[in-house]
Amino acid sequence: MASASAVPSVRPAPADPNTLNPAVWPEHAGRDARGVLVVGGVPADELAAEFGTPLYVVDEAAARSRAARLRTAFEAAAAGIGTDVTVYYAGKSFLSGAVVRWMTEEGLGIDVCTGGELAIALAAGADPARMGFHGNNKSSAEIERAVAVGVGAIILDSEAEIDRVADAAARAGRVQRVRLRVNSGVHASTHEFLATAHEDQKFGVPLARAVELATRIRGRDSLEFLGLHCHIGSQIFDASGFGESAARLLGVHAELVRLGPVPELNLGGGFGIAYTEADDPRPIEEIALGIADRVAAACRDLDVAVPKLAFEPGRSIIGPAGVTLYTVGTVKPVPIEGGTRTYVSVDGGMSDNARTALYGAAYSARLASRTSDAPPALVRVAGKHCESGDIVVDQEHLPADVAPGDLLAVAATGAYCWSLASNYNHVARPAVVAVRDGRARVIVRGETEADLLARDLGLDAAQDAGHGASVAAGAPAPTVSTAAEGAAE
Repeated sequence: MASASAVPSVRPAPADPNTLNPAVWPEHAGRDARGVLVVGGVPADELAAEFGTPLYVVDEAAARSRAARLRTAFEAAAAGIGTDVTVYYAGKSFLSGAVVRWMTEEGLGIDVCTGGELAIALAAGADPARMGFHGNNKSSAEIERAVAVGVGAIILDSEAEIDRVADAAARAGRVQRVRLRVNSGVHASTHEFLATAHEDQKFGVPLARAVELATRIRGRDSLEFLGLHCHIGSQIFDASGFGESAARLLGVHAELVRLGPVPELNLGGGFGIAYTEADDPRPIEEIALGIADRVAAACRDLDVAVPKLAFEPGRSIIGPAGVTLYTVGTVKPVPIEGGTRTYVSVDGGMSDNARTALYGAAYSARLASRTSDAPPALVRVAGKHCESGDIVVDQEHLPADVAPGDLLAVAATGAYCWSLASNYNHVARPAVVAVRDGRARVIVRGETEADLLARDLGLDAAQDAGHGASVAAGAPAPTVSTAAEGAAE
């Protein structure tokens, strides 16, 4: 049982710790008559019984509707200033075959940044012509494959990539369309590691060099210059940063237009979501209109035509559609200076959600297997890993009677949780289950201990060595476990 705590809370205690804030939880989340969390029409206890915990759960209808809403918002805003737009889904947030199909069926292109992401998107049937390929250090093999399959745009992230991509395209007998990623100098109000347009970081080239480098791109017959690209960061709640970045880019865009065609401007992604009740992102329609108005005004001032626009949202689509289910194992009151901190430990942790450890990210959690009349108690939800920083939710109010065996749900885990997952402490990564209309299906199989053993080729050598020693000593050969047999195969 969680005890009362004198630890200062940065989050106000809710009147009812069972409520699900609709701004945070998936749009098809609620509770059934038993008080059990239901997502996409499927109760959490049924999901846990069938698939185990930890478990990533994605509300397919919510992901699709968010994709459609965002695409519609930007199409309407672009039409209002006399242009059109391409919206790419940023696969780094979470990519699987099913998600690729959802996004393409909702009219989005796919944005990838590694050969592995490209492979998944192609295998799922994405049209390479409607794909963008990012990355600050693309390998020669990645570039050659992107050119060979006809990726619609490769984003040049450095001066060196101009020649690398041009040479690969020339060898393939193709003209490769490219964008040039620049740093606008706009600092998004986000975590330092998420702000990607300031000068001292690994992505892009200085805006001051854009004309020079674009001229080099135009000098290569195997390249077609589409325009500039900029990404100012992530978890951004309004249009102001995007608008300022667009105005700066358009100043250079106007110079480039006088030297040749520049059909588009890609302003990246990074639209924020509500992880807790304290987060207040503006509606995407408002953000889209705000960016479009700033683009139109800058183009009028510069006396240039409004270019085609492009955006690359990921988190804002898939993040709120995801929930992670855990089973509570230990509830431990820990005396600290000024009071007691209650640790609620679950059967996952930083191996399935690294964002709290990486960025100090805040999340919301609720009991998923029941409701409770107990008063709210301030707790810290911790993982099972051998790290004191293995925290899933730093501060949350749960019913004071939270106990071992309870199911716990953490909201808004659709983005950058599965993507950043690891096997730390040899923990197998969880499955991903899609829910819709009362049905659940696995879209990414969870790992098993046999999977972990199968990759460890040293086990074969150890078994061989053990067998040899036993034979030399005249002893019977050791018995090999079923899991080890699977590894040896």
